[in-house]
Amino acid sequence: MRKCSLDKIDLVFAQIAKNAALYLPVDQTDGSAAYKKWEEGTVWSGALNTVRSPKDFFFPQTEDLMRFKTEGKNIEIIDTRTEGEDFVVFGVRACDVKSFDILDRVFLSEPVDSFYANRRAHGVIVSLACTRPSETCFCKTFGIDPAEPAGDITAWKTETEIFFRANTEKGEQLLSKIAALTEDSDDAVVKAQKEQIGKIMDKLPLKNVTTDGFGGGKTDELFNRPEWDELSQSCLGCGTCTFVCPTCQCYDIKDFNTGNGVIRYRCWDSCMYSEFTRMAHGNNRLTQKERFRQRFMHKLVYYPENNDGLFSCVGCGRCLAKCPISMNIVKVMKKIGGETK
Repeated sequence: MRKCSLDKIDLVFAQIAKNAALYLPVDQTDGSAAYKKWEEGTVWSGALNTVRSPKDFFFPQTEDLMRFKTEGKNIEIIDTRTEGEDFVVFGVRACDVKSFDILDRVFLSEPVDSFYANRRAHGVIVSLACTRPSETCFCKTFGIDPAEPAGDITAWKTETEIFFRANTEKGEQLLSKIAALTEDSDDAVVKAQKEQIGKIMDKLPLKNVTTDGFGGGKTDELFNRPEWDELSQSCLGCGTCTFVCPTCQCYDIKDFNTGNGVIRYRCWDSCMYSEFTRMAHGNNRLTQKERFRQRFMHKLVYYPENNDGLFSCVGCGRCLAKCPISMNIVKVMKKIGGETK
């Protein structure tokens, strides 16, 4: 384990940025935080989490896939992919790090999504333990420890110091580049911080939310539950929950005629939209209830059934904070799956 004084953190950032683009949470004018590229003078935010998750670095909201040019009956296909830049995402919380495991199972399974795979190969994740989890956090429901986040490097921050531990070869390589700015350390301070975080988690209001009523093989039991009618009645179908979610992976592919060729691109889509998966014959999910049910059944039943029991939620709490009518996955889990006491 290595450590350095927080007085040197800008020197650490500058050293990292010499070899790779560095992104870290930065406070915004509206009081929220967002990932921004570091440059001299950038102030690292102390926010618990960003409004948008770091999923954007690997699965961006929009991206070009290819271009076409036509001349008569001839079609030229132009590959728009370029070799990605090496980059470091600093300060990723445990819930968001776990989301990459969920996305990997989608985009790195055969056939591999080469756009996503390229970014994963070039990216390094530096995670940060949560010293002050929010009342909307429920990551422990999904077996995530906010005091022990994964990633290529795990970091723990105190009032005066920051501690680093490499977990992968990528992490070792990055720590070696900042070795002159850090020093060896034992883990006594980190152990004490972990204990303190555990005490906070035990006091959070959502500590008793459970997945016991969900998982693979529950489709027949849960699909026609009458509670879906009540739960979905207030849903606006705005898609906010899907756009702030770190694990949602639905997208649409569209062609755009520029007047000088065609760009084929993909963009995030939402199962909450009435036009989602609509084709010439219509749409299989015609009501908001059906679309609402699809979102939560996928998170809590369909995905774990096909992925060794892994749920497609990480308990980050973004949907709780951002849903305009306060209808979220926790309410669904409590209403349909129950809550331990």
